Amino acid sequence: MRPKQRIFASLVAGSALLASTMPAWVHPHVFAEARLDVVIDSNSKVTALRHLWRFDDLFSSTVLVEFDANKDLKLDEAELEEVGAVVHQSLAEFNYFQVVTQDGRDLTMIPPDKLIATLEDNQLIILFESRLAEPTDLKGKLDFGVYDPTFYTAIDFVEDTNMAAEGLPAECSRAVIRPDADEALAANQSTLTDAFFNDPAGTDLSKIFATKLELNCTAAG
Repeated sequence: MRPKQRIFASLVAGSALLASTMPAWVHPHVFAEARLDVVIDSNSKVTALRHLWRFDDLFSSTVLVEFDANKDLKLDEAELEEVGAVVHQSLAEFNYFQVVTQDGRDLTMIPPDKLIATLEDNQLIILFESRLAEPTDLKGKLDFGVYDPTFYTAIDFVEDTNMAAEGLPAECSRAVIRPDADEALAANQSTLTDAFFNDPAGTDLSKIFATKLELNCTAAG
């Protein structure tokens, strides 16, 4: 693995750092403030998710050092394109930290064509859009979660308004769900096997800890 890939591989290899109990391993090493926009078309169908992640100063500085090939203390267009390409490759295995369900059923997302990387005020910003494989009716309960299944990266929506769904019909309600880790553990104790504690990314159960935008449209359609 090339050195520049190694730094982003750490984003998705955090399970190697996890211990066997919850208090020991829920300690993110990378932090990002995020915004999520659920795209709704004129037919009241969900078509895509738009993501913006602003990474913490320490991680951004590390990226600058690793990708600044000409050592001019900034990232030019070509260097930023390489950052975006490496992040794109590194996160593919984890569905780009996103999960979308309708009435508990996983919906298929098309991988983004590319990720756009910028550096603003010395902070790395990643932007991308993922489309649903099929536009989905606003019907029943839809959940949109963004999380790192290895718990290595904390994706933080500081304000509830940072999870948005513009054009939501009046018959639909929205809520931002922020699970309490202890309550989530207690409520799912019977399904959290040793396999989860050894590799949460491998069991897909770590999504119970994800901050989610929940849309309820039981009266729609």
